[in-house]
Amino acid sequence: MGLIRPGMIGDPSGKSAERQLLDEKTIDANLAGIRKNLERLLDFSKAAAKPMILNNLDWFKEFSFISFLRDVGKYFRIGPMLSKDSVKTRMNSEEGMSFTEFSYQILQGYDFLYLYDTHGVTVQIGGSDQWGNITAGTELIRKVHGQSAFGITFPLLTRSDGQKFGKSEKGAIWLSPEKCSPYEFYQYFVRVTDADVIKLMRLLTFMPLEVIREFEEKMKGADYIPNTTQKRLAEEITRIVHGEDGLSTALRVTEGAAPGSKTTLDAQILESIAQDMPSHTMAAGDVIGQKIVDVMVKVGLQPSKSDARRLIRNGGVYLNNEKLLDENSSIIQQNLIDGRLLLLAAGKKNKILIRVDI
Repeated sequence: MGLIRPGMIGDPSGKSAERQLLDEKTIDANLAGIRKNLERLLDFSKAAAKPMILNNLDWFKEFSFISFLRDVGKYFRIGPMLSKDSVKTRMNSEEGMSFTEFSYQILQGYDFLYLYDTHGVTVQIGGSDQWGNITAGTELIRKVHGQSAFGITFPLLTRSDGQKFGKSEKGAIWLSPEKCSPYEFYQYFVRVTDADVIKLMRLLTFMPLEVIREFEEKMKGADYIPNTTQKRLAEEITRIVHGEDGLSTALRVTEGAAPGSKTTLDAQILESIAQDMPSHTMAAGDVIGQKIVDVMVKVGLQPSKSDARRLIRNGGVYLNNEKLLDENSSIIQQNLIDGRLLLLAAGKKNKILIRVDI
């Protein structure tokens, strides 16, 4: 069973400042995107355990403010509400906490009660930052019905540097192919550090543990080929999220876009990968005759010309999969594939397709 929260009231858990309130148009767009992702990932074909996707606005919109305070609010006590870690942290901050966010635990608690009453739900699962909200629901069910309900939490997924994987964090990835193509999704996991890769294999794939342990041991060997484990991780997770077709696309684009690749680039290959890697459209005058270091900065491949020059001197810049040797090189008409496309790479992982508007 999936529960979609409308996002009209922000959850203070794990946040040092109040979340931005969203307008209804944005909320509706978010709901449509979340539903689409869930429908792609969950198996709706099994009648015995068919997932349900519910929107809690469907039951909250029937409440008036007075009736909610009278019928639900009476079961909550201020002391326990103030003792929640998410509340204490915010109460001690400079910004403090609004009544809007303070009431979030009541809303999530009622969600659990509603699902218990209408669908017989007795277990709620969530990240460890949701423990206070989940127990608000178990307590509400106990007070209203005298029955037990349960909560299960799991640690938040974090990287070795302590940063969590989340949509609001820097460098986040997305389940939606509209926000993150299969190629970009695959490349994200190819780039994870050795310190993170085994942990992610255990948490995010269905690989047998004995196979994961084999990869872990191979990584300790002197003959281990770097990034072998990351590639297997990327394949497994991309297959789960984007299916075999998405994985096939990601592998095809990776091979075709690899700097130094033996693959001969042509317009058909580049057009096929255009939607699966970052791209940029530029006027012909901003490309032809311009120094490559200038173009790299314009499209965001390097933060400055000096960084671009340094990377070229170190052999890390590729134009159409050919290594550049001269930091003063300019782009000429003959560099354009089919007279309109360029593939620029800074290192082996950061690539961009440039469409030249003739």
